Parts: sequence; structure tokens; C-alpha cells
Amino acid sequence: MSTLRPLRSEDVDRVLELEAVLFGLGAWTRGIYEEELRAPGRAYVAIEESGRLVGYAGASLAEESHVMTIGVAPEARRRGHASRMLAELMAQARSHGATSMLLEVRADDDGAQALYRRFGFEQIGLRPGYYQLEGVDGVVMRAELSPASATRLS
Repeated sequence: MSTLRPLRSEDVDRVLELEAVLFGLGAWTRGIYEEELRAPGRAYVAIEESGRLVGYAGASLAEESHVMTIGVAPEARRRGHASRMLAELMAQARSHGATSMLLEVRADDDGAQALYRRFGFEQIGLRPGYYQLEGVDGVVMRAELSPASATRLS
């Protein structure tokens, strides 16, 4: 059984453990997460399994919202966690008045791109060398957000 909930400051240690595994050289620092969790106009969520954080995601909320990060522990993949978190972020963006959502994804991450396409994201550009430390291009994707209502975390 998994639980979707807001990401909290006390989760940062576990998030940093996962960041190192999931994003290597591009991992965010403690300072970045602490700043993001305090910043206005941000939404961050977490997935727990048996009381242990196994996934996290965040977005900036504006008229054109932006997915900042999505990460799922390798041992917890293929269980729909990324989909649940993305759906929640999109719902929060809609309720914030967003009409579209942007993201960048590694050009070599076919699985993530497929996930985003299932949620209506389409490629609108390419940023050569966007992931500078790894020398990987970034695919820019965008989704239109309809004003349809969606269930949100309380």
C-alpha cells in the first residue's frame, strides 16, 4: 500500500539519498530542496510505501507551471508512483490557474518521455547540453492543462 502526501522538510535526508542514486552528478543539494520547500508557488509531493519515502516530485505553480523534478527509488518503479505524483502536480497547477505545464527531460530517458506523453506532454524543443555535467541534451515538453477538476491532496 502506498500513500501520496505533501513532501516535508524532514524528508530531505531521504530525498538526498535518492537524488544521488537517481540523478548522479545532477543531484540537487540540501540547500536547493530547503529553498524549494519554503518558496511560495511551489508544490512538492511524496510517495511512501510501508512508511518509507520511495518517490518525490515537485513543480513551480504559475500560469505556465513547470515540473521541477520527479524521482522514484529503483526498487519502487513500475508501480504507478510517478504517474500518481505527476497527476497530483498537474491538478495542483490547474487549481492554481495554470493553463499549461512545461518540463525538461533527458534526451536519453525514453521511459520518462513515454510517461509524460501519456499525460499529454509533447516535445516543443531541444536544449543541447542542458544536463551539462553529463553532457546530455534536454527535451523540452509542454502540456495544455484543461480547467477540468481533479482530486488534490488536502
